[in-house]
Amino acid sequence: MADQNMADRTIADPRQDALGARTIATITWRLMPLLGLMYLIAYIDRQNVSYAKLQMVGDLGLSEAAYGFGASLFFLAYFLFEVPSNVILERVGARVWFTRIMATWGIITILLGFSTGPVMFYVLRFLLGAAEAGFFPGVLYALTLWFPQVFRGRMVGWFMIASAVANAVGAAIGGALLDLDGLLGYRGWQWVFIATGVPAVLLAFVVFFILPDRPGKAPWLGADEKTWLADTLAREAASTPHTDHHNPFRVLADIRVVLLSLLYVAFPLAAYGLSYWLPTVVKGFGVSNTMNGVINIIPWICVGFALWWVPRHAARTGETTWHIAGPALVGALGLVLSVVLPGDAVKFACLCVAAAGIFSGQPVFWSLPPTFLRGATAAAGIAMINSVGNLGGFIAQNVVPWIGDASGSKLVPMLFLAACLVVGAVMVFVVQGILRRHIPAEAGRLAPARR
Repeated sequence: MADQNMADRTIADPRQDALGARTIATITWRLMPLLGLMYLIAYIDRQNVSYAKLQMVGDLGLSEAAYGFGASLFFLAYFLFEVPSNVILERVGARVWFTRIMATWGIITILLGFSTGPVMFYVLRFLLGAAEAGFFPGVLYALTLWFPQVFRGRMVGWFMIASAVANAVGAAIGGALLDLDGLLGYRGWQWVFIATGVPAVLLAFVVFFILPDRPGKAPWLGADEKTWLADTLAREAASTPHTDHHNPFRVLADIRVVLLSLLYVAFPLAAYGLSYWLPTVVKGFGVSNTMNGVINIIPWICVGFALWWVPRHAARTGETTWHIAGPALVGALGLVLSVVLPGDAVKFACLCVAAAGIFSGQPVFWSLPPTFLRGATAAAGIAMINSVGNLGGFIAQNVVPWIGDASGSKLVPMLFLAACLVVGAVMVFVVQGILRRHIPAEAGRLAPARR
């Protein structure tokens, strides 16, 4: 389904064109900055452990393998609690559930700063994953309530730019906070957790008071704008076959959801394999903690630009397959070249290209599930895809360092990550072929059901 064709169906009448443009602009500027800020803080809280690691492993007596296991427990909890969390969000509304998510993850992040040993670190990392579960897929589901299909890829792109900003900001402040070592009697790694956890708790109150649950409750949308959006989304839903079960958990057996989940594993695996260990790589340049953070801003500037350009180009051309697979292949090549080519500057440049490739196809990928999922089924399906995919983070934190230790090589782990991206790129073509045939979905081929 071409995005441009959807755009033509969505806004045809010139008067509706003006009303639609005004409605989308209003929603974008009222909603996306807040969601982006929430994701920025979430991503910083997720990434701060990679900077705290530089001091924490020694203080807590952690080996590299033990640290990797503790860091990866976040993703295990994320996997277990993601789908239930998103189903609850669909029932209680985004405002209350996002407030709960942010408050609990902020408190747990602060507590991580007071870890006294490996066991406490493990428990808190698991609880952090349970607390944050449902946030990212919850936003993706919420966007289906606010934007027609043609706009969703770009909105997800804008939303994910916050992750690039978070990595840049986190890189800068992570190194600086480490250099606060000794202030008020706390170690630098403790300041990393405390200073990054407090903003999440504070923003939770803001979210509770200003985030509407859905368009009908938005005080800043006019009656004509609410009507336009409701009518547009209703026509869109009526014109495309979709799955919407009375029991949303049935979608977990849908072959389309299963394949999208397996496909998505490649992206978080490569992303976390890169971002969790990038500060350690740059540390080898022999720079200070603060300069380490400054240097790590550069890859995320590249990611931010790619996240802006790729979804816009996909929407303009109406092509999705190559806008997902192409960046993945570029990312794979960049990872391999970062080890093969000589010179630190060249290696770092390859990592910048790899980071842009790994992230930039994901907004287009996330425009696929809403083409066949609706309502609570969409909430559960999107959550499953994200939760299974984020097991890639668990794999990255355990398998990648094991491969490096077992092989004694820097190239072999990168070849593993690159191979996963290539497999993901190939799967894009397989999944797109299945989606275009609209395979039913009962028992792996379940019959589409509407409420």
